[in-house]
Amino acid sequence: MRVIGGSLKGKKLLIPLDKSTRPLRDMVRESIFNILDHSSKVSKNISNSKVLDLFSGTGSFGIECLSRGAKEVIFFENYSNSIKVLKNNIFNLKLESKTKVYESNAYNLKDSNLNNKIFDVIFLDPPFKDKEINILINQIKTLKIADINTIIIIHRNKKSVDNFSSFLNVLDEKNYGLSKILFGKLI
Repeated sequence: MRVIGGSLKGKKLLIPLDKSTRPLRDMVRESIFNILDHSSKVSKNISNSKVLDLFSGTGSFGIECLSRGAKEVIFFENYSNSIKVLKNNIFNLKLESKTKVYESNAYNLKDSNLNNKIFDVIFLDPPFKDKEINILINQIKTLKIADINTIIIIHRNKKSVDNFSSFLNVLDEKNYGLSKILFGKLI
């Protein structure tokens, strides 16, 4: 797996040896950034943005944002094997000054001191079997870490049927292989 664009393009990313982490495929990552750059529905400039990467895994999404000029990325990951790989990826690419890693379940956002810190992009990549995503959407709204300009990107299995919180307005949805990517904003 590699960084696909920006200043770190082509740099290798480490991945866990076990199969419990599902890294975001290069093609899906590239498609997300193409949509952010060129879509009339979901346009968002990553340059100088603040990004929250929930269920970060190896950090491929957040690192891709940093490579494309993001100012800061905050990662949430609670699986110890993924945390080791995430921290190694950040260290190997010399990104420590632009990142913070919370070794915590993303559902513990309320315990993280992020209140009122507005993010430009929030990426949610929970396990496909996870059915509690509305808890996160509601926490994002309650903590006031998103405003009307924040893009929320959600990675799900394309077969999943989610009834999202009334706080989320889904602007676009794309399928790639087994993946479904939803782009939305809080209402």
